[in-house]
Amino acid sequence: MSLTLRLLGAIGDVHAEDRLLEEAITCLREDGAQLLCCTGDVVDGPGDAGRCCEALIASEVLTVRGNHDRWLLAGRARDLPDATQLESLDEAAAAYLRSLPATLEIATPHGSLLLCHGLGANDMARLTPEDEGYALQNNADLQTLVRKADHRFILGGHTHRSMVRHFGSVTVLNPGTLLRGEEPGFMLLDFDAGTVRHYTWGADGLGVQELPLLA
Repeated sequence: MSLTLRLLGAIGDVHAEDRLLEEAITCLREDGAQLLCCTGDVVDGPGDAGRCCEALIASEVLTVRGNHDRWLLAGRARDLPDATQLESLDEAAAAYLRSLPATLEIATPHGSLLLCHGLGANDMARLTPEDEGYALQNNADLQTLVRKADHRFILGGHTHRSMVRHFGSVTVLNPGTLLRGEEPGFMLLDFDAGTVRHYTWGADGLGVQELPLLA
């Protein structure tokens, strides 16, 4: 019999930050996460993308494909700063990246959670904490997800901006990024308490802020 998911660890865009990824996985496991998930963009950053793949595989982190992962496999945008080169990865890492889906569904006590990179299947769709009015009304990907309400939670990345926002019965979350210099952090979703713990690295180590998960 499967266990009810009470605590879900959420890791945002990794960008080859292997050391911070390993620290985030360790922290989330120590704080009781039964399942870990990641919004993708495993590659293109200052660290070791291959080691990131190894950590995600070893810890059984549910991961979706980000636009940077897609670009790497297509040979696009390889002149970006800190771009990962496909030939630098071993076959196991390359095969892992090829296997990543665009979206995944996770069952929670409050309804379905859609894990994605942007918004739904569009890995370039954006939603930021500041978006209001016209920006929300004209965000077709967001409006489709809210109107259909097939999922209680949408957990995506892409913008590197941590966020918990409520749109009617749909809650959109973004754990942020692990990329240094962009307020790296991650989240723990507590479905029992109805809260989100947002962890961020600072000068004094990890800080924690609690946010409401349920509207």
